Amino acid sequence: MSDTYHVVAALSEMSEGHQMYIELDGEEILLCQHEGEYFAINYFCSHAEFGLEGGSIRDGCITCPYHGAEFCLKDGSVQAPPAFEGIKTYPLKIVDETIAISSVPNPAIPG
Repeated sequence: MSDTYHVVAALSEMSEGHQMYIELDGEEILLCQHEGEYFAINYFCSHAEFGLEGGSIRDGCITCPYHGAEFCLKDGSVQAPPAFEGIKTYPLKIVDETIAISSVPNPAIPG
């Protein structure tokens, strides 16, 4: 696998609370903007594999709009059931007013 980053959006496309579906090298990713930071997480909730898009974002976490599982945007860890497994997160960087994401996930958080 390559650690190559791919430009997926312009900063101007992402306002506070905005979410964007990204398909990158077979990975389905949800790009989120929260409190001036950008996060790339697995598109699907680990509880029932429904999309997290449209879930509320608050206090650095996203809540699944279907069953209420909550995940930390920074590391993908579970913050509230019914999920018991975290979700993948992806490295990203800002390059010339664009957002670039790697399709290679960050290492999983233990526990």
